[in-house]
Amino acid sequence: MVRPPVIRVTALYHFARFSDPAALRGPLLDACQSGGIKGTLLLAPEGINGTIAGPSDAIDTVLAHIRDLPGCAALEVKDSSAATMPFHRMKVRLKREIVTMGEPAIDPLDGTGTYVAPADWNALIDDPDTVVIDTRNDYEVRVGSFAGAVDPGTQSFSDFPAWFRAHRDELAGKTVAMFCTGGIRCEKATALLKAEGMADVRHLRGGILKYLEEVPAEQSRWRGECFVFDQRVAVGHGLEIGTHLLCHACRMPVSVADRASPLYREGVSCPACHDSRDDARRAGYAERHRQVRLAAARGEAHVGRDYAAAADDGDQ
Repeated sequence: MVRPPVIRVTALYHFARFSDPAALRGPLLDACQSGGIKGTLLLAPEGINGTIAGPSDAIDTVLAHIRDLPGCAALEVKDSSAATMPFHRMKVRLKREIVTMGEPAIDPLDGTGTYVAPADWNALIDDPDTVVIDTRNDYEVRVGSFAGAVDPGTQSFSDFPAWFRAHRDELAGKTVAMFCTGGIRCEKATALLKAEGMADVRHLRGGILKYLEEVPAEQSRWRGECFVFDQRVAVGHGLEIGTHLLCHACRMPVSVADRASPLYREGVSCPACHDSRDDARRAGYAERHRQVRLAAARGEAHVGRDYAAAADDGDQ
């Protein structure tokens, strides 16, 4: 039996100074579409961010195109794989920021915290004098996090600066270690802390994804799974696809325990959103889910609002 080709999934970001991001959009979109690449890329005056998927050689072509952009020669990526295409379409979007923090004076190119390699992360966070902070949003933290990490309880990354300023005195004199999915939020978060006078600020190089890829499960301090912004929903050690699904009503991750709840109905509701939707909206979701299943039975993709579009923070 001939096995279907494995889809390469590449997460990337790079801070650079683009004087005219709009001029870069068309050629980049053409490069992606000509190779059958799908996903979402964000362009802003501060750089590029996103996740793309497709044949490995086509991904390489797109990465070569990106590395030719101004200031992007040192672009690093994080690769994983999927059995099926995790995106419905290809989008290149223009944004004010490639990850939205809402602090225009903060520029990671002016300085960030100290990178910590995944192999050295355990020793750092095991130190009792280290405060470990998860910079992701509350729904991501619920899926999984490092043992003992502080959860700021933010609903959006733009909430993080206010949280930090409210807790600045508690962090004074401490070693602060921060992490996020792929590293991009920590570039800005550590730059913010450094700009506001914090002396010892560090962050996990390559983010959770690189840690899960490189650190053996038996040595890991990670608990749970890591939410990702595509149809895999979450991954575990070795970047294996996890057990979470996505609620198509509220776009929140749904655990195995959530799916056992009487409030969960596939494609219609989950414990997070059941009480905030009325019968009319649930009926609409039920019809959409019926259409999705009919399309699947015909071997077709039902193209709706995809996961990346629901995660406009653009975190990697």
